[in-house]
Amino acid sequence: MSGFLSRPTSIWLTGATSGIGEALAEALTRQGHRLVVTGRRQEALDKLVAQAPDRIVAAAADTTSVDQLARIEPALEQFGSLNMAILNAGTCEYVDPDHFDSALIGRNIETNVMGTVRSVERALPALRRARAKGEKAALVIVGSSAWWFPFTRAEGYGASKAALSYFTQSLRADLASEGIEVFLVSPGFVKTPLTDQNDFPMPFLISAEDAADRILRGLRKGRHSIEFPRRFTWTLRLLSNLPQPLIDKMAARMARDTTREN
Repeated sequence: MSGFLSRPTSIWLTGATSGIGEALAEALTRQGHRLVVTGRRQEALDKLVAQAPDRIVAAAADTTSVDQLARIEPALEQFGSLNMAILNAGTCEYVDPDHFDSALIGRNIETNVMGTVRSVERALPALRRARAKGEKAALVIVGSSAWWFPFTRAEGYGASKAALSYFTQSLRADLASEGIEVFLVSPGFVKTPLTDQNDFPMPFLISAEDAADRILRGLRKGRHSIEFPRRFTWTLRLLSNLPQPLIDKMAARMARDTTREN
């Protein structure tokens, strides 16, 4: 179907208060779209609403909370039909192999996977109503390209994004007959408050504004898999096709020798 965003569109955007989500909110506002913005910080949401009070509605919620998502569900159709949900809320915590913490893995899974899944559960009824009216409908799920290679300390984050990728592609197959399009966004390193905490080199780092522009261009072109920056994602794709023993050696060389740091 494609052709999204060619005219004013009603969009639900999660993770809207920082990083890629904030950049998307600002870009979509400039382009004249109608937004329901979700995040945990009401003050940050209010700043977004102030940019275009007639076209932006704040719906504060933590996407890991079933109750909070249920409370904001009526707001999703504030502007009539909901035509697109951009599910961008996420987190990243790295494993310390010397002090392995299963709860850390769980937090990555809970936010990145279950938070997204619960948001899909809330968005689908509204998107189906849009399709019943003959309107376009789409789910856009923001994942990561990180899981294509076994990066050190990324057991929790990478596993959550691998699960999200599989979930998205299976969902695309299941919703195809309904005409609800499903897009998977797989960014490389993007400068955000989360990546600002990273203590390692981030090759081909791009700004959140650049990331938002690439996502929106991909959606307008109907690309169901949006991957960027290409130099980074192509490199990871090539590395992932190497023989497994070679991948294991390369990944192990990247691991920190924590005995030298203690």
